[in-house]
Amino acid sequence: MRLNRFSKLISQGEGLGKRLLLALITLALLTGGTAWLADRPDISAAAWAAGTAVVLASLIADIAISLGKREFGLDIIAALAMAGALLLGEYLTGSIVALMFTGGQALEDFAQRRARRELTALLDRAPRTAMRYAEGQWEEVPVGELTAGNRILVRAGEVVAVDGNVEGGNVAVIDESALTGEALPVRRRSGEPVLSGTVNAGDAFQMTASRSAAESTYAGIARLVEAARVAKAPMARLADRYALVFLAITLLLAGGAWAISGEAVRALAVLVVATPCPLILAVPVAIIAGVSRCAGKGVLVKGGGALEMLANTKTVLLDKTGTITDGRAALIDARCRSDLDAMEVLRLAASLDQGSHHVIARALVAAARERGLELSTPSASREMSGAGVAGCVEGHEIAVGGRDFVSAHIEPSVFSREVHEWIARDGFVAVLVALDRTLAGAFLLADEVRPEASSVLRQLREAGVRRIVLATGDRAEMAENLASFLDVDSVMAELTPEDKTRIVEAEKAAGRPVMMVGDGVNDAPALAAADIGVAMSARGAAASSEAADVVILVDRLDRLVSAIRIARRSHRIALQSVYAGMGLSIAGMIAAVLGYLPPLQGALVQELIDVVAILNALRALTGPMQGWRRRPRMTHAELLRLEEEHRGLIDIVEEIRHTAERVGHLPAPEVRRQLADLDVLLRQRLLPHERQDDEELYPRLRGSADTPDALAGMSRTHMEIRRRVHSLASVRNALGEDGPSLAQRYEIQRLLNGLEAITRLHFAQEQEIYRMLEDG
Repeated sequence: MRLNRFSKLISQGEGLGKRLLLALITLALLTGGTAWLADRPDISAAAWAAGTAVVLASLIADIAISLGKREFGLDIIAALAMAGALLLGEYLTGSIVALMFTGGQALEDFAQRRARRELTALLDRAPRTAMRYAEGQWEEVPVGELTAGNRILVRAGEVVAVDGNVEGGNVAVIDESALTGEALPVRRRSGEPVLSGTVNAGDAFQMTASRSAAESTYAGIARLVEAARVAKAPMARLADRYALVFLAITLLLAGGAWAISGEAVRALAVLVVATPCPLILAVPVAIIAGVSRCAGKGVLVKGGGALEMLANTKTVLLDKTGTITDGRAALIDARCRSDLDAMEVLRLAASLDQGSHHVIARALVAAARERGLELSTPSASREMSGAGVAGCVEGHEIAVGGRDFVSAHIEPSVFSREVHEWIARDGFVAVLVALDRTLAGAFLLADEVRPEASSVLRQLREAGVRRIVLATGDRAEMAENLASFLDVDSVMAELTPEDKTRIVEAEKAAGRPVMMVGDGVNDAPALAAADIGVAMSARGAAASSEAADVVILVDRLDRLVSAIRIARRSHRIALQSVYAGMGLSIAGMIAAVLGYLPPLQGALVQELIDVVAILNALRALTGPMQGWRRRPRMTHAELLRLEEEHRGLIDIVEEIRHTAERVGHLPAPEVRRQLADLDVLLRQRLLPHERQDDEELYPRLRGSADTPDALAGMSRTHMEIRRRVHSLASVRNALGEDGPSLAQRYEIQRLLNGLEAITRLHFAQEQEIYRMLEDG
């Protein structure tokens, strides 16, 4: 910890020193200029010389340190130009070169500081204190004082401070997602192990420490992060790659000019024109522009080296939980008795769950609120930690929880046996609901795959990524299930943090730049070890954000593709500035060799080259042009509004599915009534939304696009949705007095199932298109 603070102080001191040097040489130039205008050449010469000498001394010290590290850059040319100017009395020329050099350094330092200002210290979420039982009472002590054998109380919502085991008579509900990648909480009973760094997602429980804090899992991961960071080779500056060749050309031309003409001033002119300001200035400008554009997309890039490596990525390793998936439990499916409305069962269950702190209870409450359901206040609530809740809602006796808990509150029935078979699925959490001592229904929750995941993988390959690996701490069957419909090259599951780091090193050995994308504490060592680590920090761990080179601040995986595209464009523009600037500099050097450019005029010519190079570099601040017309754009606010509209319609989509399930069992009059109610919903809410898209949104997007029919497929889906709604109405109107026949029930179910599938897919496709347009 002290070493980290010391390194931070050194870094802050270096940044302050660069800014002071820029201020100093600027002051020296202004002072000298004022003295020259006042006809005091002695004072102007002294001011310019002093400013140049200070910058030169600092530069020589930096060069010596770099050479000691076996690092080599173009700073040597700037040092030779400044030293030559001082020796030959060309003080104004020397100060101009010094200004350009310190300006480039200050720009680069600004890029680094801007990228890091939103980050906190490593492992900021680590607990500082814990409740320990000693001498007959509980006392709060620093985590460092905990030892093996201590009895510890972990309160609701707290991070477990040390590794240990649950004490007898206790049941712990633990959120292990930060360590293992498992999104859903797990129950730990008496004697079962609990790892430090996990979160108590249930009621308070007692445990016995098996290790001290320094020896526990969380501290071990922190040490892995630091070890990987130290072992990681520093990222080379783009400009330094051209140093050796350019320095050789410069020295050859300068030496030749001096040898042929016998004038040292001519050699100085070559050095001044050769001062690599297009590299010193234009490259940082392009890099800062790229970092700024990424920040505008909610992506924090920690400096130019990270942006350059982002542009060169060829292999991507992706964590599952919180990266490919949403990282939270979401309502996926429901099954309720035919005489009950699924939304009403959800409302009653969520009303009771409002008082619970369990992560699944919170997910159920969130699902009800997303669907606009009005929750009631429960009474007489009784919660069994990690099992379920029982109580009263609106005069009804309600029980919500797992199979065993709810089974104790109901009488067995045919429906309960069907539900028990229905919930027997891997990868889901089942929540059963009892209403007045009979089973009302069940809900399935799971960690959903992000809707943009497939599109992101496709776009990564289009951006030049050759290999994509899914690397997760989750179970193998869960990972294989994902790989069955996602375009990945390899799947590796049940990985520890050490395993992930080894996989990163193995992929790096193939010779391709490796990117690791993750969000949990367990991903931090691999993020630090990769050539470029990317952390999903919207809900991720502080450790992963600190270890990463790039931090995605918004909960959007598609921003990874945006960042890569921005990085590649910025890198390409920086290279253009390098090539153009070096080409113009070489032309100026040849003119200086021939005697056409004295040192001062050479410095001014170099300034003109700088302006050209910097103006080109500033193009990185904007997106690419599509010919004479830009691609259609959608503001972030408009995107959020459209996504909110889709979320507001999801209850209709679910009602379509629930109606399809009930149609096979409902009495004839009830079928007619429910179809009529659904028809009203569809015509009052769903169809107007689709009509508005067709009449207002799509024409605007078509009008600004190069391909007017790009949204034709979406409009065709609108037509199919309208056709199926009309077909449902036709079937309902054709029902006889005795209600639907078996064939009519089958046809109604077929139409409803098709309408649900088309509408869900259509919403997902629209969201993908809208996000692509919003990325600009």
